[in-house]
Amino acid sequence: MTEEIYSVEQVAERLGLHVRTVRGYIRSGRLRAVRIGKQYRIAARDLAALTGAEPAAGSAGPVEVSSIVRVDGVDRAAADRLGTLLQAGAATRHHPGPPLRLQSLHDDERNRMTLMILGDPTATADLLRLLDSVLDGVIGHD
Repeated sequence: MTEEIYSVEQVAERLGLHVRTVRGYIRSGRLRAVRIGKQYRIAARDLAALTGAEPAAGSAGPVEVSSIVRVDGVDRAAADRLGTLLQAGAATRHHPGPPLRLQSLHDDERNRMTLMILGDPTATADLLRLLDSVLDGVIGHD
């Protein structure tokens, strides 16, 4: 029995990510891939390792959600505090299953924070509610 192999484009489509993001994961070592000529190929087990999901054996596996959130008007210090708060919120889980994966970036030129969240729908929704309540509190005091 041979293992299923995916192209970068297929992985990007499955995860709801941009192709460049998947290539970045490969270059950084976050996603294992084999280079064949000018193309990368990703084994199903390596994709499962990235997402924290077990490879499906003929049945639908766990559902994962990928979310990208952009917050404008956030300086570097506020982005660091917000990122720390959200990391703590992601680590304090009340749901079984694989942990949420959260990455935050700050664009100094645009004063914009970008959050990338990957995880099960309920935990992701909880984290987005936390973000919303924090941002609502900040906006409500202006």
